[in-house]
Amino acid sequence: MQKILIVEDDKFLRELITRKLTQENFTISEAVDGEEGLKKIKEEKPDLVLLDLILPGIDGFEVLTKVKDDPALAPIPVIILSNLGQREDVEKGLKLGAVDYLVKAHFTPNEIIEKVKTALK
Repeated sequence: MQKILIVEDDKFLRELITRKLTQENFTISEAVDGEEGLKKIKEEKPDLVLLDLILPGIDGFEVLTKVKDDPALAPIPVIILSNLGQREDVEKGLKLGAVDYLVKAHFTPNEIIEKVKTALK
């Protein structure tokens, strides 16, 4: 069973996505800030990370940079899920190694799940 780590400080959104992914038979792990997210990525080596950018403590860009700089973690696909929709943010996220960049306002939970499945293929 594939494991997905959701790094998201918005409780409502995190629980919604967790519920949807659980229904699709994924195992879910959650982190509410960048530091916890990084720790869980290292410990659990999930199959995919859904990463918010605006997080308490270290932000998503920093988490992504640290993951991609670590040869043991670099292969883990990261999908950014953020309210930051500026082109510079999207380009920065993809340049840092994210496989996809989803602006929260533009995607329904079901579309997010589809993106996750595509990235895991």
